Amino acid sequence: MRIHGKVVVIAVCFGVFLLLYFLGGNAADDPLLKEVVDEEEEQESNSSPSHPELGRDVAAKFAKKPPAGVGVRAEEPPKRRKEGRASNRGAGVNAKSKPRSNVARPIFKRTRAEEVMHLAVVACGNRLDETLTMVKSALLFSLKRITFHIFAEDPLAPQFKERLNQWPRSISAKFQYRIYPITFSVGNADEWKKLFKPCAAQRLFLPVILKDVDSLLYVDTDVLFLRPMDDIWSLLKSFNSTQLAAMAPEHEVPKIGWYSRFARHPFYGVTGVNSGVMLMNLTRIRSTMFKNSMIPSGLSWEDLLHPLYQKYKNHITWGDQDLLNIIFHYNPECLFIFPCQWNYRPDHCMYGSNCKGAEEEGVSILHGNRGVYHDDKQPAFKVVYDAIRDFPFEDNMFQSLFYPIQTKFLDTVNTLCGRIPQVFLKQIEKTMRKVFEDKVVRHVRPHK
Repeated sequence: MRIHGKVVVIAVCFGVFLLLYFLGGNAADDPLLKEVVDEEEEQESNSSPSHPELGRDVAAKFAKKPPAGVGVRAEEPPKRRKEGRASNRGAGVNAKSKPRSNVARPIFKRTRAEEVMHLAVVACGNRLDETLTMVKSALLFSLKRITFHIFAEDPLAPQFKERLNQWPRSISAKFQYRIYPITFSVGNADEWKKLFKPCAAQRLFLPVILKDVDSLLYVDTDVLFLRPMDDIWSLLKSFNSTQLAAMAPEHEVPKIGWYSRFARHPFYGVTGVNSGVMLMNLTRIRSTMFKNSMIPSGLSWEDLLHPLYQKYKNHITWGDQDLLNIIFHYNPECLFIFPCQWNYRPDHCMYGSNCKGAEEEGVSILHGNRGVYHDDKQPAFKVVYDAIRDFPFEDNMFQSLFYPIQTKFLDTVNTLCGRIPQVFLKQIEKTMRKVFEDKVVRHVRPHK
């Protein structure tokens, strides 16, 4: 009896379940419920032009599987569903409006305009070849397009045009350039031109001249990129709300730093900063009032330059770099400091290795000041410069660039800077490997 009793209970429960199931199925076919859904969809269609966000929310809601007993049944043919909706909404929808599906359609975002990096350089005298080698190094490794702003003396301008226009199309497609005359908006032009090195003070006026440029990387002519310019360009995103420029320290060790021992004027921080590689948010520079030692209120960048020079001209040694150090001494919150591997100079190795970042990651940007590209005082720097200058654009980078550098470095291991070849070779090898993978491996890999 007990077994028969259990069977009866199970049968009753199963019968109740079937009854509820069929009742639910009939409710799904109830025309009143279907009208409710159609009215909601009609409201969605009418509201979407003026409330796009609301329209997307409603579409997303109906994209989900409808709960049992509400909306369109899963087994209803798609064609029948569309016809039913069109007939129900026909009276209330403008003739130009198209019936909307209850399935969320993908939202196609407008593709952002390609970001272009801006690089400025000032060339006077015999700096044509050195400048072109710098430009070449930037193009070899960078990913985004670059606009070069070249400030040059009048005799150099046609030479730049001639040489740049001779480069292969595969390279010229990666950049555009503009050539500007040497100009100074305030003060005596001849005096500015002779400050420190010929034309070097031109960099101080870049925010004033390049008014249509938001951000810019300035480099000296004796700079070489050993990794993509994109990487230092990305540091702009690391600026906080007050920072508007970035430079590297002039030295890592205060006891042997120039500013900490000899400067006769205010300078930034403990060792000062080197302006040979300077990343700038020009928009912020143009809109900032800079604190100074001359008047209680701040001065704009352009209004500050000439009086600052007049006050300190008998106390500065390194010209425009000293003026920048004075400006950021009084406005330290405006400066972002990047590590020494982004502006690696002979000072980082000729007194013993003192750039820890370069020892760990390799040199990112090589700055051959002191004329080391053109003499034998620091042959490690000259090896890199000669290899990039002589590299044919469309040759294999490992065979025609990296291996010559690696081989010739063997002759420099007994020199002060050549004793640590990994500092010079680590980053450029890593960069070339990445370029090879992006250009070759990615294209031959089979599509899945």
